[in-house]
Amino acid sequence: MVRYYCPYCNPKYQFQKQSSKGTLICGLCGEDLVKKPFIRLNQIIALVAAASLLLPLIYTFIFLIKNQINPPNKNYQANKTLMIIIKKTIS
Repeated sequence: MVRYYCPYCNPKYQFQKQSSKGTLICGLCGEDLVKKPFIRLNQIIALVAAASLLLPLIYTFIFLIKNQINPPNKNYQANKTLMIIIKKTIS
């Protein structure tokens, strides 16, 4: 459903009437009603701003929980087969 509004009247007291031509007019002042867009530009900008602030926070919490469930391997010694391959490539 497309919403219409009068840009001049208070939104609390608006009601729609249909003119003799078939267009919608304001019941208070008689001006033509304007279509209200479904998504406005300032809503898109607000969503992008909120996402840029919240996504890093959510990303951090996901990895914090993941590391609590499955802690990373703390064995920092080199693998023997990897050391043999590196020695062969150096010499």
